[in-house]
Amino acid sequence: MERAQRGAAPGGAAGPARRPEPAGAALELLVHGVGGTTPDRMLDDPRTVRVTGDDTAAVFRRAADVDAETRPAEHRGGPVPEAYVWCNLTSGNGTRALWLLLLPFMVVNLAHWMRPAGPDRTRAVRLYGLLVRLAGLTLTVLLVAAACEVALDLAAWQCAGTRACAARHSWLGFLSPADGGWWSAPGRRLALAALVPTALTALLWYLSHRTWSAYESQQPMFHRPEPAHDPVRNPASGHGAGPASRGRPAHLPEAGAVEEADPDSPGARGTGGPRPGGPEPTEDTEDTGRTSLGRPGFWYGRRLVARLRSAHTAAGLLTVAAAVAGPAARFDRRPSGPALLEALGWLLHAGLVVVACLAVAVVCGRGRSEHRPDRGTDHPLVRRLPLGALVLLLLAAVYAGWSRPGWQAAGRLPGDATFGGIALAQGLLVLALGAVAHMLHRTRPDPRAALRGLGGPAVATLACALGGVMSGGVAQRVADWLDGTHASIDGPPVLLTWQASVVPPVLVALLVLCGLLALRTRRLARAERAVVEGEHAGEPEDPERTRRIARTRAMATLTDAGPLLVGVTSAATLLLGAVALVGALRTDRTPVRAAEHAYPVVRGAAETAQALGSWLIGLGFLLFVTWGRRAYKDAAARRTIGILWDVGTFWPRAAHPFAPPCYAERAVPDLTWRMATWTRATGGRLVLSGHSQGSVLAAAAAWQLTGPVRARVALLTYGSPLERLYGRWFPAHFGAAALSALHHDVDCWRNLYRRTDPIGGPVRLPGDRGPEVDRAPLRDPLAYGRTTRHPLPAPILGHSDYQADPVFAEERAHLLARLRPDLPAPRHRSGHPADTLVPGDPPAGPDGEPQDSSGRSSG
Repeated sequence: MERAQRGAAPGGAAGPARRPEPAGAALELLVHGVGGTTPDRMLDDPRTVRVTGDDTAAVFRRAADVDAETRPAEHRGGPVPEAYVWCNLTSGNGTRALWLLLLPFMVVNLAHWMRPAGPDRTRAVRLYGLLVRLAGLTLTVLLVAAACEVALDLAAWQCAGTRACAARHSWLGFLSPADGGWWSAPGRRLALAALVPTALTALLWYLSHRTWSAYESQQPMFHRPEPAHDPVRNPASGHGAGPASRGRPAHLPEAGAVEEADPDSPGARGTGGPRPGGPEPTEDTEDTGRTSLGRPGFWYGRRLVARLRSAHTAAGLLTVAAAVAGPAARFDRRPSGPALLEALGWLLHAGLVVVACLAVAVVCGRGRSEHRPDRGTDHPLVRRLPLGALVLLLLAAVYAGWSRPGWQAAGRLPGDATFGGIALAQGLLVLALGAVAHMLHRTRPDPRAALRGLGGPAVATLACALGGVMSGGVAQRVADWLDGTHASIDGPPVLLTWQASVVPPVLVALLVLCGLLALRTRRLARAERAVVEGEHAGEPEDPERTRRIARTRAMATLTDAGPLLVGVTSAATLLLGAVALVGALRTDRTPVRAAEHAYPVVRGAAETAQALGSWLIGLGFLLFVTWGRRAYKDAAARRTIGILWDVGTFWPRAAHPFAPPCYAERAVPDLTWRMATWTRATGGRLVLSGHSQGSVLAAAAAWQLTGPVRARVALLTYGSPLERLYGRWFPAHFGAAALSALHHDVDCWRNLYRRTDPIGGPVRLPGDRGPEVDRAPLRDPLAYGRTTRHPLPAPILGHSDYQADPVFAEERAHLLARLRPDLPAPRHRSGHPADTLVPGDPPAGPDGEPQDSSGRSSG
């Protein structure tokens, strides 16, 4: 990991002219990237002290720097380094391995945030969010239906109802009709097996509720309006060094320095605050040229998660209730069935439909309220939806368990209709989502947006496909385990077999595409050799060294092929999924049986696809379980899984409440509180230094700061995916307009990157004014050959160790030089040298706040 080097190296970086280093406190707040690290590695000192935070996320300092603000003369050479360590938010204890079950939910939640920017298209934006939330609801129903398929259909209905299968599994003997026990009745077997999907639903509810209380419940910070001459912010005035502030560690805030104010007050509004007298805005209302990440309620999704959790829990319980009561109701509706039970069956199904409609209505309700933290509570009916669904499930179990002479299990439960309906609904939702995304993209075309604005629909397709693969894999493996090759039971629904047969063609398409990308990368590496040789002209030639550098640069460009891979995969999945759905519903037979009378080539392809697909989907499921088990026991594997969550769980849970929790709802308020309290308590300058994913957290925290605090904060990003990944995949929130607004709000911003970095890249702001954000690509490696300074070959650093480059300390020093140590008096008094503007600084307003070229305050 990076080492925090102190002091400014000499050199001439692009930027304003240097002014003398002002006295006063200066702090560098380091934020690490994906995978996490330890505070001693970030601070390059084994003796570190936690100054604030807990075991989950905390701020650390070197032991020698705990009271550095009381000794400013000892730190004139550079800022005091602090490390914010947040890796335990994504790779904590062993229970995080359970988050692998939530992977499809995380992916569909990402699709919500991938919509194109749509100014003045409020209805289209709302429709986009609604479609993604409905797609997320279908994933919950699909997962619970898969559990019902395994427990109710394969185990309790088919295997327990077949003498040969039950004889091979003694633990099912008490359910077998041959045993003649009380549980041998089909309805009672289904009611008992319903404990498995009910427990799964309860587990999802528990995980969501537990992480909700630890993440979404974090309070955002509001600032009261600061006076123009605040003695705390202007220590030079002589009013900030009273007895109350002497002898207190400077990293602690003053009492009352930051308080929670009315969200509607002018001082509490963020970048996109509500306008007085207008209706309460939600996430669907965009501010032109701004991003919603600066709104006060963006990182406070507590109420929405609670509302969606209630609806999804109810939907899962209703799915189980329908699976239990459905077979009994069909038996009661036969011509000679009892009228009372038939009537009870109709009443029960009517209750299921009513509660299901309520759950869908809750999901279709308004989205997030971001212009102010939504601390309200929902209607009691919404909060009690899971309780109502649970009551219906208990009634369904009693109804199914009622004695019905002559009822015997035969064939399989009608799962094809259920899974077919879910697949059809998901396909229609994805197509509608694509139409809305295309409409939004045409409103404000962004040439850098992934897949021309269709990134969200493509990712939603992959989420549905992932849910289908997991469902089919579980059902296929359980069927093979229960019956093997004996063919005594019918097995899983035909549609799941068709969906498994789709996997090989999709993999073939991916392999072909990967081969083409490999050839392109190889050609690019050859072309880069000449570039590398030109950059090191005059040095002794080293062909192997040149090839390694060129190959690393070419491999780094594969990240930019991500949209192509996702687009091809999602298109192939959607097309072949539609073929599988039509084939299953039309033939009601497996692909092999459906192709019995076809041409030999077609029949052979069907046999290969079905056999290979079943094997691959089973292997994938076993790898999934093995990885989860290893992650539960092995901290290193758990950290690897944590890298996936670092990228996938940055966003709040806006589409699915069972997705892994949003760590940024804890990390962003942490950073905001730390910067605001420190600058207010010391009046000092702060460099917010973010690497990789830490740069995204840093940008989000900078957007949350108020203007007076932001005037004391500089932003230094390195190895940053702000534009390369987030700007392309999330254009509405990190697009060109949003990043330009960040450059306007945070005047002191510098971005470092390397051509060998596969993740970080330039920001490429359109019409970059003033000191540019991007510096020219850093040298990597630092030395081509052996030198007196590098007697051993310098490594190719790629995405790591940016602070090893002297340019890092140089740029940090220039950022600190541009920040003001305090709020000056009016600055244009003739004959007073202290009132001379430094080149590159914006003019000051009448209250001392910096202004942009239009005369507006930058805060």
